[in-house]
Amino acid sequence: MTQPSKSRKSMYNAPNHIKSSMVGAPLSSDLREKYKVRSIRIRKSDGVKVLRGEYKGVEGKITKIFVGDGKLNVEGVTQEKIAGGTVPIKIHASNVIVTSLNMDDSWRRKKLEKKKE
Repeated sequence: MTQPSKSRKSMYNAPNHIKSSMVGAPLSSDLREKYKVRSIRIRKSDGVKVLRGEYKGVEGKITKIFVGDGKLNVEGVTQEKIAGGTVPIKIHASNVIVTSLNMDDSWRRKKLEKKKE
């Protein structure tokens, strides 16, 4: 039996190439049918929809990814500062669903096409 504290510790102390794979999110139903994949590693400028929390239902593109935290910034998810101005809010990758993919990268395209077959 695994202890939650040890699982969390291994997650926080993992090297970056393993943390990178933890920043994944499920695909929307139409993308899931198209590519025959349930989830994918999130990238900048992928379109996502927030499923949990205060910003539930907000759709936008990813502006920044924090691999260490497993969180990301979504366009339009901001908070007003007391002194004026806005600050982007970090949302955990598990709380979003991917609605559109950024297919600029040929490696990502090839990998998805391979899985599709």
